[in-house]
Amino acid sequence: MLRHEFQPGRLVAGFFLTVAGVIYAGDAGDAWETPWFVVIPVVVGGLCLAGVAGMVGRGIRRNRQAGHSDRPGGRPGPGSPSPEPEPHPRS
Repeated sequence: MLRHEFQPGRLVAGFFLTVAGVIYAGDAGDAWETPWFVVIPVVVGGLCLAGVAGMVGRGIRRNRQAGHSDRPGGRPGPGSPSPEPEPHPRS
């Protein structure tokens, strides 16, 4: 059981921001020489890809929550949410 739902947009954004940090750390540690403007396309491109990944992930989550199924007969698959049980009348 997952503690929280997977968010691919945040994973992609974190990866590209980590890459930008490694680029600057390598420059600061004199491992290589990096012009200041190199990181801008890395960060902007990473944020754009993160936005796309987030929208795709959200679309997939919405389809699963709505009960859409590719299984024959309209039966929900093993990963789809089960319908809420009917409340029991009090006696």
